[in-house]
Amino acid sequence: MTSLLDLTTQGDVGTISDESRLSSVKLMEPQELYELWERQNWQSHTIDLSQDKRDWAEMDEGLRSRLAWNLSSFFVGEERVTTKFSGLVMAYESQSEEAFLTTQQVDEARHAQHFNRFYDQVLGIDGSFEDRLTRARRDLNAAFIEMFDGVLVEWGQRLVEDPRDIEAKVDFVTLYHMIVEGTLALTGQWFLTDYMERHQILPGWVQGFKLISQDEHRHVAYGTWFLREKAKDEALRRRISERVAELIPLAAAVLVPTGADPNDYTILDYTMEETNAFAFNALNRRLKVIGIDAASLAAAAA
Repeated sequence: MTSLLDLTTQGDVGTISDESRLSSVKLMEPQELYELWERQNWQSHTIDLSQDKRDWAEMDEGLRSRLAWNLSSFFVGEERVTTKFSGLVMAYESQSEEAFLTTQQVDEARHAQHFNRFYDQVLGIDGSFEDRLTRARRDLNAAFIEMFDGVLVEWGQRLVEDPRDIEAKVDFVTLYHMIVEGTLALTGQWFLTDYMERHQILPGWVQGFKLISQDEHRHVAYGTWFLREKAKDEALRRRISERVAELIPLAAAVLVPTGADPNDYTILDYTMEETNAFAFNALNRRLKVIGIDAASLAAAAA
């Protein structure tokens, strides 16, 4: 079986395969990303969930169960990243970066609000926001808990304690923007949106998901810009490689549905090969833009 590190160090499957062209891609800077946020702003509480409620009521229990892990991963994940983002906001290095980072924290809170509203109005889970989060946590696997309650919390706290610690900032952006958002979240959003549109179910969820994906592409663009800037320093470039190599096995485990065979599973009707290839080829492309080549990543994993 192909390992996840192999997938990340193999040839690019995107439309741009020339590494020299990838390394020279023009990236949006924080001021441009802030201005884009103003143009793309949206409201979570205006999305119509009435058809979603009918779809969920008519859905068979087997499909509800298969969807539960996917939906809960996003709900809890958005709450976790919202509450652990403050250290990065404190670590801004320019006024434009500060402005953009504050918009990202607002985005994450809005995403969590969308999912909380969905769990309330569609799934019919009564109680408080916290009660619904507690219910969603029952669906999560151990790797998810390790990444979001362990690594994310610890690395975020280092920035809170010392916002000027550039190594802590590089670590956090690598985890948050490259792995959590760029590898896990955007992959899940693509496959879930595709599934729901093919089956013509949960249109409100799909509308929200597409808007959330729009936000997260903007976030990942910031992370790619930031890490490319820092990777000009040889020591920091090596550190990014080490952190990615360290996080890939955990990220691969997060993708495994609770209770499934980690070596042979499906997510809804997508194979593990399909989801892994999508996730880690996307990561590979971003690493090339940053300036991290296959050899340095493999060396960091050795």
